Amino acid sequence: MEQQIGLDFPPPISHPEYFYGFVGVTLAWQILFLVLSTDPVRYRIMMLPSILEKLSYVVAVGWLFALERVGALVFNFAVLNLLLAVLFVVSYLKTCPASESST
Repeated sequence: MEQQIGLDFPPPISHPEYFYGFVGVTLAWQILFLVLSTDPVRYRIMMLPSILEKLSYVVAVGWLFALERVGALVFNFAVLNLLLAVLFVVSYLKTCPASESST
């Protein structure tokens, strides 16, 4: 994958540790999302850093897109992440305990 990204989106990756670090962190987050989905009420608090994770990508890519430093394909993935962030917010609000929702 490392070489293919260099071909599809030049220049080639010059610091592979960033690439593999990114892949590792991304994989860890995907596992967290799967764990969260098994019991959203129990793991509700994990939705807050999940929202932050999604929005950090959206903001970064949105800014880079505005500067014409990333293409439409990358921007489309950011839009998908924005949708997921919104769904996390909705889920967070819907799993609010009854005592919190009355305030």
